[in-house]
Amino acid sequence: QVQLVESGGGLVQAGGSLRVSCGASGRTASIYAMGWFRQAPGKEREFVAAISRIGSTFYGDSVKGRFTISRDNAKNTVFLQMNSLKPEDTAVYYCAATGAVAVTYQARYDYWGQGAQVTVSS
Repeated sequence: QVQLVESGGGLVQAGGSLRVSCGASGRTASIYAMGWFRQAPGKEREFVAAISRIGSTFYGDSVKGRFTISRDNAKNTVFLQMNSLKPEDTAVYYCAATGAVAVTYQARYDYWGQGAQVTVSS
């Protein structure tokens, strides 16, 4: 089993930056990739970014060029650096972990964090 604990999130003005973190514990050797999804009220959960164990990164189209995902394998921690934030980025951001290679698909993720609220004001 894998447990994920998120930290960060908060309120930021449009154009600002924020970083959220996610620490993994348990059977972390089974994790192939960690990713971030987000869900705004009334909307479907959306893929944001993912990073594989070997360092390959993937981004959703809406955040490319603005968000950066990184990972500290020694600490079993993944980070999402969010820059140039827009009001439409407002959502609950969920950290997730998967042992599969299809890292952009929600159904492939077996473990989820509790979510971190990110609110971007106009």
